Amino acid sequence: MDNNGRGDDRVENGFNPEEDDRKKEMKEAEMSVEQIFESQEVPSWRKQLTMRAFAVSFVLSILFSFIVMKLNLTTGIIPSLNVSAGLLGFFFVKTWTKMLEKSGLLKQPFTRQENTVIQTCVVASSGIAFSGGFGSYLFGMSERIAQQSGDTGGVKNPSLGWIIGFLFVVSFLGLFSVVPLRKIMVIDFRLTYPSGTATAHLINSFHTPQGAKLAKKQVKTLGKFFSFSFLWGFFQWFYTAEETCGFFNFPTLGLKAYENKFFFDFSATYVGVGMICPYIINISVLLGGILSWGVMWPLIETRKGDWYPADVSSSNMHGLQGYKVFIAIAMILGDGLYNFFKVLSRTLIGLFHQIRRRQALPIANQPSPDTSNKLSYDDQRRTQLFLKDQIPTWFSVAGYVTIAVISTIVLPHIFHELKWYYILVLYVFAPTLAFCNAYGCGLTDWSLASTYGKLAIFTIGAWAGSHGGVLAGLAACGVMMNIVSTASDLMQDFKTGYLTLASPRSMFISQVIGTAMGCIVSPCVFWLFYKAFDDLGLPNSQYPAPFAVVYRNMSILGVQGFSALPKNCLLLCYVFFSAAILINLVKDRVGKKWGSYIPLPMAMAIPFYIGSYFAIDMCVGSLILFVWEKINKAKADAFGPAVASGLICGDGIWTLPSSILALAGVKPPICMKFLSRATNARVDKFLGS
Repeated sequence: MDNNGRGDDRVENGFNPEEDDRKKEMKEAEMSVEQIFESQEVPSWRKQLTMRAFAVSFVLSILFSFIVMKLNLTTGIIPSLNVSAGLLGFFFVKTWTKMLEKSGLLKQPFTRQENTVIQTCVVASSGIAFSGGFGSYLFGMSERIAQQSGDTGGVKNPSLGWIIGFLFVVSFLGLFSVVPLRKIMVIDFRLTYPSGTATAHLINSFHTPQGAKLAKKQVKTLGKFFSFSFLWGFFQWFYTAEETCGFFNFPTLGLKAYENKFFFDFSATYVGVGMICPYIINISVLLGGILSWGVMWPLIETRKGDWYPADVSSSNMHGLQGYKVFIAIAMILGDGLYNFFKVLSRTLIGLFHQIRRRQALPIANQPSPDTSNKLSYDDQRRTQLFLKDQIPTWFSVAGYVTIAVISTIVLPHIFHELKWYYILVLYVFAPTLAFCNAYGCGLTDWSLASTYGKLAIFTIGAWAGSHGGVLAGLAACGVMMNIVSTASDLMQDFKTGYLTLASPRSMFISQVIGTAMGCIVSPCVFWLFYKAFDDLGLPNSQYPAPFAVVYRNMSILGVQGFSALPKNCLLLCYVFFSAAILINLVKDRVGKKWGSYIPLPMAMAIPFYIGSYFAIDMCVGSLILFVWEKINKAKADAFGPAVASGLICGDGIWTLPSSILALAGVKPPICMKFLSRATNARVDKFLGS
């Protein structure tokens, strides 16, 4: 009622805004995705590639490169950041377009196709921070890691110039190797590409009225936890004037547990990672830490003087450190090879059935059999637009050959140990392996890029032998990892583009631009870490880069064979290699229901070398999400990824000002230190006297 006692005219006349919105929502729920967007014009592929999209992509690529680099150099566990990239890309451009719309300067509305371009560009750029090997093969070439490994197999210390040059000549080959197969994978074989599909659904939902409202709330939540995480990072830094100071070294579970790497280090990043990763991964990491640091290493340490010399340092590869590294390698290889052959067999079986049904393998520019009467409206519309903007096969073949020739000439000048004929052999087999990885990723959502890289380490390392085999193996790993990783990433993006009506041309160009950004941004971010932290890569430092040591020792193993192992280490490696295969076999045999409770050997192997402190952080994240789901599952599903992303992004971005402060020589003002066992004994003795 208004002040004059009359009812609301809008309701009396049959117009109720709330009821109208509810009816609209019900109508949208009954419509398919493309029917909802039917009235919206799909922009041409050129209009999908906007300057504002690439400006936002560049900013976000710097943000995510810092996050991925930090994860790379601490544990090597990198969760999917697609939700964060999609959400932040939507928020930045939507805010920008709203401002322009109010001022009357908006020339082109923000579409889901442009959102997809941003997503593709950001993921391509930050992906280089992983496939570039800054926490694995590339840093494994350095003198610092070589000294820890105790070998003289040649070193190549990081330098900004050669790293950028190396990435530019190897990172684009994977893109050209699978472009002709886009129609086969996405339309003919209808591979699911779960991550690409989930990203597309996310982007589509953002651009519906209800989805936009939810996205606004999610961004607000992300911003809150981003601010908290950033300020928490600053608060922690304030108390770390020396190496062993601060919350990172707080013995939360007691001094004995702390000595064996069991403590909660108050890392917002890994609490967030724990909220994103499946429960079984977090539990697997914790179990691996308990098995290694709680049982095995204390038992092997009692054999000091028998199994290994009593006078070697704790970081010597001929001492306890050797068991930690090589047993971890055995589990990683067992798990990797099992999944390699599993995915490869599924790929070949699936491919056989696909070809058998069609009698011939379709190619990119060939029309598919007419199945329009069997396709839904959505599929018809998506297929029509996906096939509209062709990328000529000759273009991709010419691009691959040209870059391969340039790379074959340039790489031996960067790595003298990597001969031109090693590179040629890699490039002959690379398209086949890229196809296998892209196809397997479409079936299982599992990219085996690191496994293909390890195969290259062993084959090229053994081929080169003692004449620079260690460096040649690591460099070959980088070549192979970049090719197969970018190939599967591009195919995921094609799937996302197919489901959001983004043109394959805009997807390809966005991926190329994003990769080029990554080839510059990622090395610069790594260089900042390398120069700011003098202890980068050392075992007990803030950034131990565990996989750099692991990859280098794989290369040593490929060159020297089993003579590189300490006493009884080979037997233990056989046991854990076999256990990894057996656990995977049992996991697959018991079915999805019970298999989801069986731990993952790859995840169990990660804490073998660096300890369990991050596993406790991740399990805290899991516990928070578990309790939240019990209280309100719908809210946890909607806002859990935003909270986790905020925690990861805030702490990750804090590394930028902390690195700059370290370079400037500014140290934290306070050292909050917790007394060691020996110091405690001396204090007790003094007080007792």
